[in-house]
Amino acid sequence: MRLAPFIAKRYLFVKKSHNVINIISAISAIGMAIGTAALIIIMSVYNGFDSLVRSMMSNVEPDLMITPAKGKVFVPEGEVYDWIYDQPSVMNMCSVLQEQVFINYDGQQGIAKAKGVDWIYEEESPLRDHISDGEFRLHRGDVPLASVGVGLAYDMGINPRFLSPIEIYFPSRTRRISIANPLAAVESIKVWPSSTFSVSNDIDADLMIVPIEEMRELLEYDDEVSAIEIRMAEGYGQDELRRLQTEISARLGEEFKVKDRFQQNESLYKMMKYEKAAIYMILIFVIIIIAFNIFGSLSMLIIEKKDDIETLRSLGAEDKLIKRIFVLEGWMISLTGLAGGLIAGIGFTLLQQQFGIIKMPGQFLVQAYPVILSLSDIIITVAGVALIGYLIALLPVAAYYRKPRF
Repeated sequence: MRLAPFIAKRYLFVKKSHNVINIISAISAIGMAIGTAALIIIMSVYNGFDSLVRSMMSNVEPDLMITPAKGKVFVPEGEVYDWIYDQPSVMNMCSVLQEQVFINYDGQQGIAKAKGVDWIYEEESPLRDHISDGEFRLHRGDVPLASVGVGLAYDMGINPRFLSPIEIYFPSRTRRISIANPLAAVESIKVWPSSTFSVSNDIDADLMIVPIEEMRELLEYDDEVSAIEIRMAEGYGQDELRRLQTEISARLGEEFKVKDRFQQNESLYKMMKYEKAAIYMILIFVIIIIAFNIFGSLSMLIIEKKDDIETLRSLGAEDKLIKRIFVLEGWMISLTGLAGGLIAGIGFTLLQQQFGIIKMPGQFLVQAYPVILSLSDIIITVAGVALIGYLIALLPVAAYYRKPRF
């Protein structure tokens, strides 16, 4: 069993009579190394951006959100909510009333997503860490205030330093539209901008945070909410989150949905996973193309070693052993490149993670490209590249033994 690896190793490192074989083998190994390093680095960069997006989204999205299975609103009452509040893993529980509304600011008009929140959200929301201008507050005495996404603020010309109010309009649920006076069927409120925030382009483009009592006045509700947002205390992991989600769902019944952060934006997180899979498949395809250099160098090596093959046969070696020698020799070329690529890719990623060598262009939330090295990425990279190298090494051996020999 040790004879085949020994001879394959000798063939790999010994100088060939045709120098072009050595050159092609070296190019193959270098190409595999570059492909492997690219896989590690690019997937680590993707992990970094993925983590950054999830971190930013966590400042808007709660860990768990309770919504009605049917309809838009409900009244959060009963022992279930007292039970939730008493759980040590629950940091806070906020009432939310959200709706698409029409807004007018100093002559500029547009559509926005108005999110009414209670005083708990105002006091404990992590959104205050993303304030770009002004101060995150929703009340100044009896005056209702609003925090506006920077994209929406830019489009509408909203500035926390100006005294102009934001006028919010929504069709009345209780009054019929009058042809003589259409505005009589429209409810309106005024809030004054106190701050702007920046989380992500999608959120910043249309979100506006206002007091929930103002939203209830606009939508003509008393105690109704569109959702209850639950945020977990620090130190509790996914197991506690799953336990809490399951328990709340069982206690509330089928009339309510209890969604975690993934389920709240299922399409976004699925798209991120599909993008990572697509990146992996594209780079693996590039490695396959590079690996065909091994096919060329191994085919030439087999031709060169015809005399050795006949000598081995005369000494009693079976074709199975001879095939194994050349397959292992071709595979060793790819494994050499794989090892070099792993060292280079992991080393560069760790340096970037520690020192931020490559900087982000322009104004961004982070100064350097974010990278996160994942063990699972290393495993699938090693498995993919090693498998490709082995399959490519089989091809020239199989082709040689299919040819008729006289």
